[in-house]
Amino acid sequence: MTINVIETIERHESVVRSYIRSFPKPFDRAQGCYLYDTEGNPYLDFFAGASVLNYGHNNPELKKVLLDYIESDRIVHSLDMASVARAEFLDAFNRYIMQPRGMDYRVQFPGPTGTNAVEAALKIVRKVTERHKVVSFTNAFHGMTVGSLAVTGNAFKRRGAGLPLTYSESMPYDGYFGPGVDTVDYVDKLLADKGSGIDKPAAIITETVQGEGGLATCSMEWLRRIAEVCRKHELLLIVDDIQTGNGRTGPYFSFEEAGIQPDVVTVSKSISGYGLPMSLTLVKPEHDIWEPGEHNGTFRGHNLAFATARRALELYWSDDTLERETARKGQRIYDGLQRIIDRYPEARGEHRGRGMMRGLRFCADQEIAGTVSEAAFELGLIIETSGPEDDVLKLLPPLVISDDELDQGLAIIEQAVGAAIKRLGIGG
Repeated sequence: MTINVIETIERHESVVRSYIRSFPKPFDRAQGCYLYDTEGNPYLDFFAGASVLNYGHNNPELKKVLLDYIESDRIVHSLDMASVARAEFLDAFNRYIMQPRGMDYRVQFPGPTGTNAVEAALKIVRKVTERHKVVSFTNAFHGMTVGSLAVTGNAFKRRGAGLPLTYSESMPYDGYFGPGVDTVDYVDKLLADKGSGIDKPAAIITETVQGEGGLATCSMEWLRRIAEVCRKHELLLIVDDIQTGNGRTGPYFSFEEAGIQPDVVTVSKSISGYGLPMSLTLVKPEHDIWEPGEHNGTFRGHNLAFATARRALELYWSDDTLERETARKGQRIYDGLQRIIDRYPEARGEHRGRGMMRGLRFCADQEIAGTVSEAAFELGLIIETSGPEDDVLKLLPPLVISDDELDQGLAIIEQAVGAAIKRLGIGG
């Protein structure tokens, strides 16, 4: 029986779905940097599952590992019992990621998604410090479960919790008040002042690039100084590397250039390499004080993800080739976006992001970003928007994209910006 995909989904699925509204086509296949609809039409993917597919769709090397694993009747679900796939991943993660960077963390598998990793991080810093509040930043996004929402800035997302979100304090992110205001001094002053009304928190949580917050980027100096504030006030530092990690900004971890080692790091998105659900909470050994079973989850033993994640580390992180290529392609994206800025000054576009996590911020009241996304989709490119006002066009192509595919996507964006300006009647 042949079904109408869109009609069936609209009839039976909750209205909470969102991306189907931005990209209203029934998709059936994917390979490399392309999605294909049910009629076989290709769509170049500058979304990559919100950075889940850094190594592309159905990466053939990872697919072979997955198929061989399933064909051999290897264990799929094991909670946190010992499995060969689990141990092989942990060994590979240590050899390819931890040791070369001089890092020492215990790896916790908290559940299948990023918000599970954040919830575990929030719980462990509170357990270690025996304090309750966590400082987060304006326009932050850390997940959709209640604890993660409490440290998220977006009002629309927060409202969906349906109850008061507490035990958090929001502080201004780097650049929030403009280039002339040092927000680290602001944070430090409030934490030091006994009259500020802020109870001593357990930790500070931050992103290095605010993926859902409009691609605002902190400087490495700002990040170093936030780490110093944490030491000064005896707070723990959590870096949420869920969307920015796995090489998205260049280095494996987005904070490496700052020379810091956070107390807790959250990792998800592309860690499995293949789009399979998986997340990690990395905890310094001295903070790993859980009682056995004190935090758990049914799918903390997803062995299919362990198998593909191990192979992805072997393929892409045994040397610095991918990191160097990401830096080069990131500059190529920057240059392409600058050409668009120069060609269409009436759009008032400005650069956002770092590495291969880049975008253009437009004037929010003109609805340019959403109109560009819509026009780009009509031209065969999938690209989303971000920011509290959806005013940022956000590029997240797979890291393995070719130069030709990258240039093709940038050309479509340029064409789409022109179409958006015309549709909106901007500049006469």
